Amino acid sequence: MPRAPCVWPESSFVVIMVSIKIPAPFVFAMLLFAGISARAQNFYAYYQQPVEVYRPDVPEDDGPAPDVVHGGSQPTVRGNRAIVRNGVAYAPDNAPDAVKHAIWATNSLRRKPYKWGGGHGSFYDSGYDCSGTVSFALHYAGVLDSPMPSSDLLNYGERGRGRWITIYSREGHTFAVIAGLRLDTTGDYGTEGPRWHEDGRDTWGYEARHPVGL
Repeated sequence: MPRAPCVWPESSFVVIMVSIKIPAPFVFAMLLFAGISARAQNFYAYYQQPVEVYRPDVPEDDGPAPDVVHGGSQPTVRGNRAIVRNGVAYAPDNAPDAVKHAIWATNSLRRKPYKWGGGHGSFYDSGYDCSGTVSFALHYAGVLDSPMPSSDLLNYGERGRGRWITIYSREGHTFAVIAGLRLDTTGDYGTEGPRWHEDGRDTWGYEARHPVGL
C-alpha cells in the first residue's frame, strides 16, 4: 500500500527547532517572519480580486427628441410647454404670440452676466439683475413699458399664477416661470445671470403675480 505523503504540522517545526537547541530569540524571529509573510500573501491575494465599481444608472441619451417645429425663423416646439436645449428656450407653438416673443427675445440674454441694477436704466444693458431680466421678458411680451424693481413687481398685474406667465417676487429677488420654464438669475452655481431652467425652486415667501390675460 502506498504511503501517505508526509506533512509536517507547524507545531512539529517548532519542536524540531527547540530540540536542536536553536536560541529562543531566533525561533521567535523566524515565527514572526513566517506570520508576516503569510499575511502579506493573503493581503495581496485579496486586493487582486476584481472589484465591483458602483456606477449610477445613467441613460444612454436624454430620452426621445422633442417634437421641434421646423421651418420657422425662431425655435419652437409642439405643445404647451417650452423646453431648453443648450441654453436656448423653444417656445411652445400653442402659446400666444406674446409669450413666444417674450421667450425668443429673452434668449438673447442667456450669455449676459449678472449685474446689480442691470436692465433698469434701459431694457438694453451689458448685464442684468433679477428684476431687470424679468422686466425684459415682460416688455417683449408687450405687457410692460418700463423696467421695474422687484419691490414694484410685488404689485404687478393680477394676484396668483397665470396661464402662461407667473412672476414670483419678494423683497430682494424675483424670477418668472414662462410656459413651464423658470427664468432666473440664480441657479446651481449661485448668481449667474439670466438663464432658463427646467427645474423649479422653492416659492415660499414669494408673491405670485401674472400679466392680465396671460
